[in-house]
Amino acid sequence: MYIAMNRFRVVTGYEEAFEEIWRTRERHLSTMPGYIEFHMLKGAKQEDHTLYVSHTVWETAEHFTAWTKSEQFRAAHARAGENRGKVEYLTGPHFEGFEVIIHEDRSGKSAEAA
Repeated sequence: MYIAMNRFRVVTGYEEAFEEIWRTRERHLSTMPGYIEFHMLKGAKQEDHTLYVSHTVWETAEHFTAWTKSEQFRAAHARAGENRGKVEYLTGPHFEGFEVIIHEDRSGKSAEAA
């Protein structure tokens, strides 16, 4: 498996707008081969920002790369410019990608993935 994450440091006071943008945006992920699941995570609030992380799980890194080059990816991000000014960030999104080397399911069954 492969996990793709983007970290967003949202300036205090813009959290509600950020969350609404993500609740209402078209994702198109479910149409992609190798897509497993998506999560938007909200972290602890700091003095000047709240940390959010978008988290997608893919069967392989190649499936994720195919997503980033797809028409579905362009469609999912096509309206991003419309949200300028609605949310302020300390910095732009920070991407992190991870290959899963060990996976344990809810029953405790563990499988090495790499």
